[in-house]
Amino acid sequence: MTGSPVIRQFAGPSGRLEALFETPEENPCAAVVFGHPHPLHGGTMHAKVVYRAAKTFLELGCAVLRFNFRGVGASAGHFDEGRGERDDFEAGLDFVAATCPGVDLWAAGFSFGARIALTTGVQDRRVTQLLGIAPPIGRYDFADVAASRKPMHLIHGEADELIPVAQLREFYEIVSPPKTLTVIDGASHLFEGHVPEVGDAIRITFGVHSREKEQA
Repeated sequence: MTGSPVIRQFAGPSGRLEALFETPEENPCAAVVFGHPHPLHGGTMHAKVVYRAAKTFLELGCAVLRFNFRGVGASAGHFDEGRGERDDFEAGLDFVAATCPGVDLWAAGFSFGARIALTTGVQDRRVTQLLGIAPPIGRYDFADVAASRKPMHLIHGEADELIPVAQLREFYEIVSPPKTLTVIDGASHLFEGHVPEVGDAIRITFGVHSREKEQA
């Protein structure tokens, strides 16, 4: 249940971006901007993992913005190899920061969206927590992400056929703390049959932050 009407679009650098922005009934403990999988491979804000992650954050008392990158669904613009998509994500952070002033901003994403969220989030000083689900390590440059000292949380499938978990573990070893890694047994890159476990991992990892906010 949300405390206000769902906002379905916001202004992006190339035009309006289709979105779903949901807020809890009480004042949010944090606000999460969530990026979706690769636009050229069917990725949208309605992907199962994105949906489950967004609903879990909402249950934890967070405001959540998930949106379609440029050229996806009803979003204006065209695919831009990640460059414009980072601008889209930054616009999402701006929108949420203006809508929920004074609330911690968290950057999160799944697959291609994890690349965008992590690389954008480490550069934006407003972002205080990072979440990458099945980040495409080895396919893009994550040097700035590894060097960041912002709290970083990674969730990966043990049977990921695109980004081997061993490769993800090597990356995790060089990530600066504080950090967490949750590996879901038997899960593929899309977490088919294991989507609820992604929600469980988020609930365990971020639930403590929600409780700390409530007690503050």
